Amino acid sequence: MNRAEKKQRRNQARERLFREREYGLYWYSWLWSIIRPVLVFICALILLAGVISTGIRIAKGKWIDPVNPKDTQEITFLVESGDSLSRVSQNLEKQNLVRSGAFFKYYADFSGFSQKIQAGEYTLSRSMNLSEILDQLTMGDGIPTVQTITVIPGWTVDDIADYLVKQGLIERSEEWTELCKHSDRYAAYYYISDVLTQGYPAQRKYVLEGYLAPDTYEVYVTATADDIIKKLLSQTETVFTQSMRERAEQLNMTMDDVITLASMIEKEAKTKDFAKVSAVFHNRLKKGMTLGSDVTIKYVLGTKRMVLNQGDLSVSSPYNTYQNKGLPVGPICNPSKAAMEAALYPDEQFLQEQVLYFCSTNPDSGDLHFSKTLKEHEQAVAVYSPLWAAFDAKEGHQ
Repeated sequence: MNRAEKKQRRNQARERLFREREYGLYWYSWLWSIIRPVLVFICALILLAGVISTGIRIAKGKWIDPVNPKDTQEITFLVESGDSLSRVSQNLEKQNLVRSGAFFKYYADFSGFSQKIQAGEYTLSRSMNLSEILDQLTMGDGIPTVQTITVIPGWTVDDIADYLVKQGLIERSEEWTELCKHSDRYAAYYYISDVLTQGYPAQRKYVLEGYLAPDTYEVYVTATADDIIKKLLSQTETVFTQSMRERAEQLNMTMDDVITLASMIEKEAKTKDFAKVSAVFHNRLKKGMTLGSDVTIKYVLGTKRMVLNQGDLSVSSPYNTYQNKGLPVGPICNPSKAAMEAALYPDEQFLQEQVLYFCSTNPDSGDLHFSKTLKEHEQAVAVYSPLWAAFDAKEGHQ
């Protein structure tokens, strides 16, 4: 091999080495262009995680952590009925149970528990964090400070007294009935004042009968019979609206007249027949007839029998609507607003047709049969009275 050939080969080798080196640098550059942003992203994540971790640590120390992890002393915390989340949050901060009442409020809102905090008396401590306190307040495991009661339309004073005894709110029914009978202490309610001055209170079984509005209430477990009565009496003023008072005046009726008539309607019929029964009573009143309502006799006798005998119907009482014309001396139960509205707005068709009688068909269904004449009524009674007797026997009514 001559000198020229050797030189040529050396040049070729150098060119090959240069190309290989250039190729390697290309691939290194290409790979680095991919890896570099990934590494930058990872570093950014690590940095962000550090910032977040630091922020969380600061936030926990400032707002979430227990006020004093070592202080396990029990503290009584009270949530009263109707307390807003803001009030609860402020009270927690005042008792130094949370680091920030404002943050507790936002935390409860964000967690979806703002409407789940229950009234009660709770045992908390300053070693509890926000989550533990919130769990406690929403589980409702505190000592209840309020109790829900429901007064059913048609209940009498005696019925309510028995119910409250069973609920453990009063010890003896007499606590309730004596207050309802001797009611001068409630004269501040204008409608009770009217009864006391114009409504022959001495002849009534209970002055407050009819005015203890049926509804569902929350009462403190420490409430007295007097407290509960005032709550129910106040609701009556809400139920009996200004428009109802104006309608009563148009009919030349007092509020007591309306509630008395409504109490009879409530006891005589299901809601669907309220207005029809009202029309019958209005028609009889206009004609100067006795109302002849069995439910007023049952109120006097304290019986639930469907079949009343002649002795029952002859009982001497201002509530006896077989012997005395007009409305009874007072309400015979505590009626619903629907019954009051029916007393004020009787069925127009029944008024025009002068329907004067009704009787029960099957007591189990509560349906009524209406008649225009006494003969039609007596025929209906003959048909349905065996069902009444069977009902009394089945229910054991004496």
